[in-house]
Amino acid sequence: MKNEFKLFGFLIWGQEKKKRIESRVLEERIQRNIKEGHRRIEVRAFGQHGIGGRLISSEDDPIHLRISGSPGQRVGAMGFPNTTIEVTGPVSDDVAWLNAGATVIVHGNAGNGACNAMAQGKVYIGGNIGSRGMTMTKFNPRFDQPELWVLGSCGDYFAEFMAGGVAVVCGISPQNPDNILGYRPCVGMVGGKIFFRGPQKGFSQVDARMTPISDADWEWLVNGLKNYLTNISRYEMLPQLTIREQWQLIQARSPFERHTQARISMKDFHKSVWDKELGKGGIVGDLMTLDSSPIPLISTGDLRRWIPVWENQKHAPPCQASCPTGIPVHERWRLVREGRIDEAIDLALAYTPFPATVCGYLCPNLCMQGCTRNDQGMKPVNIKILGKQSLDAHLSALPQLSGKRVAVIGGGVAGISVAWQLRQNGHEAIIFDRNNQLGGKLLSVIPNTRIPPKILETELDRIRQILPHVYLQQELTQDDTEKLTHDFDMVVVASGAQMPKIPPISGKEYLIPALDFLRQAKLDAIDVGKNIVIIGAGNVGCDVATEAFRLGASDVLLIDIQEPASFGEERKAAENAGARFQWPCYTEKVTSEGVYLKSGELLPADRVIISIGDTPDLSFLPESIQTKKGFIVVDDNYRTTDPNIFAIGDVVRPGLLTDAIGAGRIAARAIMDIFAGLRPKYKELSCVDRSKIKLTYYDPRNIDLNTPNECADACASCGTCKDCCICIDLCPQHAISRQDAQNPYGFEMVVDTDRCIGCGFCVDGCPCGIWTLVEAEHAD
Repeated sequence: MKNEFKLFGFLIWGQEKKKRIESRVLEERIQRNIKEGHRRIEVRAFGQHGIGGRLISSEDDPIHLRISGSPGQRVGAMGFPNTTIEVTGPVSDDVAWLNAGATVIVHGNAGNGACNAMAQGKVYIGGNIGSRGMTMTKFNPRFDQPELWVLGSCGDYFAEFMAGGVAVVCGISPQNPDNILGYRPCVGMVGGKIFFRGPQKGFSQVDARMTPISDADWEWLVNGLKNYLTNISRYEMLPQLTIREQWQLIQARSPFERHTQARISMKDFHKSVWDKELGKGGIVGDLMTLDSSPIPLISTGDLRRWIPVWENQKHAPPCQASCPTGIPVHERWRLVREGRIDEAIDLALAYTPFPATVCGYLCPNLCMQGCTRNDQGMKPVNIKILGKQSLDAHLSALPQLSGKRVAVIGGGVAGISVAWQLRQNGHEAIIFDRNNQLGGKLLSVIPNTRIPPKILETELDRIRQILPHVYLQQELTQDDTEKLTHDFDMVVVASGAQMPKIPPISGKEYLIPALDFLRQAKLDAIDVGKNIVIIGAGNVGCDVATEAFRLGASDVLLIDIQEPASFGEERKAAENAGARFQWPCYTEKVTSEGVYLKSGELLPADRVIISIGDTPDLSFLPESIQTKKGFIVVDDNYRTTDPNIFAIGDVVRPGLLTDAIGAGRIAARAIMDIFAGLRPKYKELSCVDRSKIKLTYYDPRNIDLNTPNECADACASCGTCKDCCICIDLCPQHAISRQDAQNPYGFEMVVDTDRCIGCGFCVDGCPCGIWTLVEAEHAD
């Protein structure tokens, strides 16, 4: 029979403007209407949770809440006495959870967890329930016992840890006709009763037992069935459900019964259960011949699952991995900690000829951007301090010349870098440059406001002492380059990019290339006017802007077709000087009035600077060198398609000063491999896992680091052992020891395999991320 429900009280909708309202809001509205005096309320639910719980009223003023639609979980949760909650259809999980006295009527099935932890009240289910119904119920003799009535059947783990109350399972149209109480009912049951009608396939007889139904129990059951069937509108089923012979009763065992139960001995258990079902005659019988002698709970030696490995310097720290030059910044801070600051300053010369000019002033300091301290919002270790002090760095004595000679075409940063590395390793490098001074763009283009001239000149003097063979004002042809390949053992092209990119627009004659502007500005040899427009808002454009203001411009506008790519000190200096940035801007033409955009807007200008990049002049290269889009094609070692010619710097791709220096170091290393009869193989260390670095050992305050010692102490020495011995102190087995070793540090941490249990304390405690746990099967 289909039940028909009509609106019988004040209606509350669970939707507003066709949108579901929150469960909290719906509960507040129900509570508010009860306070206003409404006692018969209908709720149209749209998945809201907890409907009907915690409705307080006096005993003489009962509340009846009817729920239609689709209620969510925990209908009637924490229900109060004198409250009736009626659901016209099925309910989701945890109906009547923590019920404290409400009557809950469900005209359909209920989900999992019905009546979980219920202490009082009655719950009438007009269908089946899911798993773990009537679990952890309670009974206080001062109040009526909780009751659950189910028309159909129960899911698995029914009455688990039931501690009181009564459950009645009628077995009408059950989900599983062969087992209406589900799998493993009554486990942990310590109180209460279960009346059931229909077949069941076992329950926890350790915790409960079957018991005959007494006359008093039968009378209680029949009276309860009348009330139950009336509430779920199924009273016509009373004759079918009042046949006494069809009902059975399960009752919790008393503590005395549990205590007096006979326990099977381990020997008998092995014989009658283990060997029969699992052991010699069971499913693992083929394994019974294996050694079954006991092993320690925590294993050492070859029985360990995890093995700690000391991976000192196996990975590069993030600072070094971020630096194109490859300077081991962490090593410099180690030397400072050891009181060897002069060595820390000198170390940079093994990697760069410009430690003060670039690291101290011009570099955006990618190493500081990569510092792991940034991950915790701490100030990075300030490498600029050592960079600026490197002006006084001293190079070790140079080795004797090997007889190998390398021609370097280009006396800029990249060319000087490769020549510097070659000479430090005993090979002669001769530089040929078209300019009248050594230093390339570093000397002729970069404004003095960014690098004090004295700093750069001091470093160039040091370079001239190491590289005495420099030929200036050399305009090479293809024939000259071919001759160099015959006269020298190797040739390196590092001539840079000097030809400006010019867009296909009218009025090109009004454009001033950025590099030409900067060369003239550095000599104070150009009249800039008052209004300047710079096409291209990269870092070079920002240098143009700061120089234009220095030379008297009053308004400087940088335009770009996209968001400007400028960053760092150059962008900051331009903004501080007063430069404006505008994008996206598409140039139509340039006239004596200024720049016309495709939008029709005129940007007035006395001078228009073009700064959208430069390409190299490669007219002097032999045809054997492959190029692509105006740049030289190279492999990972910067070797060109001519095996005797390498190419580095802006002739390969535009980049930072540190990119040029790093490329020179890599190319020099490959050339030296070739001279040694080896096959060049470029390989850098992978970066250490940042998550392994423990910054909890350091001052968490976001404070400036102003001295070398402060920086050295703050450096986490990522990937390189700091010799702090924390791993030794933490090891619960005393399995780690510090031993002398033939390595650059003179020591190593050694694990005693007979003591180590693979617990990983060393891994979790190491501040430098040196230790790694490796599964035994993958260990070397």
